[in-house]
Amino acid sequence: METNTETTATTGLTAEQHKQKMQRRQDVQSQRIANSSKEKGLIIVNTGNGKGKTTAALGMVVRSLGHGYRVAIVQFIKGAWEPAEKAVFQLWEKQLEFHAMGEGFTWDTQDRDRDIETAQKAWEKSLTFICNPEFKLVLLDEVNIALKLGYLQVEQVLSGLDQKPEETHIILTGRGAPPALIERADLVTEMTLVKHPFREQGIKAQPGIEY
Repeated sequence: METNTETTATTGLTAEQHKQKMQRRQDVQSQRIANSSKEKGLIIVNTGNGKGKTTAALGMVVRSLGHGYRVAIVQFIKGAWEPAEKAVFQLWEKQLEFHAMGEGFTWDTQDRDRDIETAQKAWEKSLTFICNPEFKLVLLDEVNIALKLGYLQVEQVLSGLDQKPEETHIILTGRGAPPALIERADLVTEMTLVKHPFREQGIKAQPGIEY
């Protein structure tokens, strides 16, 4: 049995030293919480080349639905196929608006003018939710891709974000988020690609993982 004078194998601290360190950390964290009393609707950006950007956003969607909030999802690229998430979210059809408005990946459509028109329609639909105070959370899935490809203009999106009610949260996902959007956001997470089964092992997209 470890005594207060023995050191732990992982930290090199005695049990008493570890306790004191954790108490100091607890005090710091408690002070941070006490100082963070404000509430506001956040602009959240999930970007980067790694997987999980949409998945993380959908976790927030589920959390908001669990609180009884109204939520809207607009998908800018996906749409030619039906994501499994859409089937699950039918359980919350009274709380959730789900619009998959894309026509698939850009290499599938092969029509830039059509892609621009589709993205603009998706953005107009998004604005109806962004400006509606009844919606606590709005997810703009893969909108960063539309920005990166020039289907939407950064100024256009930033102007739309300025119209959101104070308490509304907006999540924007997709790789290549522009610097101006990152600067405007309250929370930015960059997913880093370390290994990928498709690229390195030739493993195809699988249900329950990719879709």
